[in-house]
Amino acid sequence: MDPFKHFAAEIDAALGRLAQAGKLPKLDTSAVTVEPPRDPLHGDLATNAALVLTKLAGKKPREIADLLAAELRQNADVTEVTVAGPGFVNLRLSDGFWRARLKDVLVEGPAYGDSKAGAAKKVNVEYVSANPTGPLHVAHARGAVYGDVLASLLEKVGYEVTREYYINDAGAQVDMLARSAWLRYREALGDDIGEIPDGLYPGDYLKPVGEALAEQYGDKYKSAPETEWLAPFREFAVAAMMEDIKADMQLLGIHQSVFSSERALVEAGAVDRAIKTLTDAGLIYVGRLQPPKGMKPDDWEDREQTLFRATEFGDDVDRPLKKSDGSYTYFANDIAYHHDKARRGFLDMIDVWGADHGGYIKRMQAAVKAITGNAKAELDVKVCQIVRLMRGGELVRMSKRAGVFVTLRELIDDVGKDVVRFLMLTRKNDAPFDFDLVKATEQSRDNPVWYVQYAHARTRSVRRQAEQAGERDLGRESLVNADLSLLTDPGELGLIRLMANWPRTVEAAAQAHEPHRLAFYLYDLASAFHVHWNRGKEDAALRFIHDGNKALTRARLALVEAVGTVIASGLAVFGVTPVEEMR
Repeated sequence: MDPFKHFAAEIDAALGRLAQAGKLPKLDTSAVTVEPPRDPLHGDLATNAALVLTKLAGKKPREIADLLAAELRQNADVTEVTVAGPGFVNLRLSDGFWRARLKDVLVEGPAYGDSKAGAAKKVNVEYVSANPTGPLHVAHARGAVYGDVLASLLEKVGYEVTREYYINDAGAQVDMLARSAWLRYREALGDDIGEIPDGLYPGDYLKPVGEALAEQYGDKYKSAPETEWLAPFREFAVAAMMEDIKADMQLLGIHQSVFSSERALVEAGAVDRAIKTLTDAGLIYVGRLQPPKGMKPDDWEDREQTLFRATEFGDDVDRPLKKSDGSYTYFANDIAYHHDKARRGFLDMIDVWGADHGGYIKRMQAAVKAITGNAKAELDVKVCQIVRLMRGGELVRMSKRAGVFVTLRELIDDVGKDVVRFLMLTRKNDAPFDFDLVKATEQSRDNPVWYVQYAHARTRSVRRQAEQAGERDLGRESLVNADLSLLTDPGELGLIRLMANWPRTVEAAAQAHEPHRLAFYLYDLASAFHVHWNRGKEDAALRFIHDGNKALTRARLALVEAVGTVIASGLAVFGVTPVEEMR
């Protein structure tokens, strides 16, 4: 049970009874919320009902609050109701109510916190989508983890999620990749290629591609004109890069179900179809654009262009769809791609982009509204800010193999998959992040992933100690029958209250597309458990295992099992394996 949803229903029922009694009119309660009070000293729950209903009811907030408070005092689970400030109603709930929530955790197990809020609605989460011109690097790791965990979070609350990667294989950058691969091909055949020219990709990662090309083609293209080898080398190199990218993602625990090719869309006529859709809707015209602010006239090509009426859908200016040579712009291709998503049934779309794409958001959201009939589809673009790789506060030097960046594989080799996945979510996605390799591996509360894993390991340690002490049947199914009324210490009840907040945290994080909230929650739960553990070291009466008091031992073992269950459930959303013991 989600206590906040439960009492939202109780408050709605109380307002209904007040309406039946003629003390209030029948009211629309959709704006009523139930949340934790800002100050925990005020109680367990707070509602804004009196404040948001004052105009509808034609009464002062305090008057409504007093009526509602009197009604809620009749609830058996409520021990205290107070009215604060302009009309907030604060509730304090019985210890028995909270102990019943512990039973919820034990009964539901890893599914605790699951919900049907998503109503099986289809949502497409597109993430990583790095240009297939080299290995994934540290900055890609953040978007990869964010997108993957967001997808898992949405699945937990009942959405039907498709994880997708968009292969940008139709632009000039893949032609540069093909030319770079051709140089490495010649190198593999024994040519001295000298320094890699500016504009091409210098990393050593293309040497194996060149060797594979030499093995497949021999010297067939060594002296051939570019027109003969560009297309086959491009196809070969892109396939090789995507194979490496998929291998890197697998190391990070990421498995996407759909890989969409930009080139395939273009060749299938998807861009022409999308542009025709916009043209038929009267959203394409030929006109001129004013130069961007700050651009010198000499740098501006003043010409008639094929333009999309993006300003009709919230963008700042209308956007070109064709280049001066008559070919489509990248933007036109991207419109076609999102049109294709909509044709596949995805009207909820989430794109995870890098920090350098922030200026592209408005035009893409405008295009999605236009191409799908304005309000039919929703595109949420989440930007992941840069990641700086540090070692003890010092910036880490670049990778020789990659040429200009530290690869994702190097990062995983240094600290491990689970550390990367968890730490990348300890900051909001749009906040810059310093990933310190020293802090990522130290054993202290300053290392969030270690701190959370240590809490889970401690729950397993308690279970092993109980087994050594002769306790049997320590599964959730058995512990659910423990006498939970014996849990009376404030630390025990505080842990239960925290766990009872997990379903609300999950739904709120999913609704806001903010999986970092789960990292904060898990850290808080781990911290509370560590504090309670340490209290038991100082006070024998608070220890989990008591010789001669089997009932109290089993009640506390139920509490420990629930803590481990919630932590494991949260780590599962993160794609992180909970550890059984720290080594």
